Amino acid sequence: MMDVFAYLVAAWIFLAGCYGLATSRDLIHAVGCLSVCQSATYVLLLAVGYRDGATAPVFSDLEPGARPVVDPVVQALALTDVVVGATVTALLLALVVQVSKRHGTVDPDELSELRG
Repeated sequence: MMDVFAYLVAAWIFLAGCYGLATSRDLIHAVGCLSVCQSATYVLLLAVGYRDGATAPVFSDLEPGARPVVDPVVQALALTDVVVGATVTALLLALVVQVSKRHGTVDPDELSELRG
């Protein structure tokens, strides 16, 4: 059961963010919900990279095959995901500020110029 628990937590966080995004009446809230959706990927990467009883991937003191080690690629992907998430959030918040300055509102329903 504990093997599946992290995946269920990641799915729950993602669905909570999607629900907030679907019911959002504010662009700032929508950006926050997108950040919550992306934080589900952090939990997912941690679940994929976890190995029971494994150590850090430092090979200077280990003989090959002596004990299991954690895959360092998953750790690099998680770090890259954090950096990309912060960058995307900053860009989206800058766009919300510009929309607010130009249109005077952050409510998506009141932005009639954006309708096709």
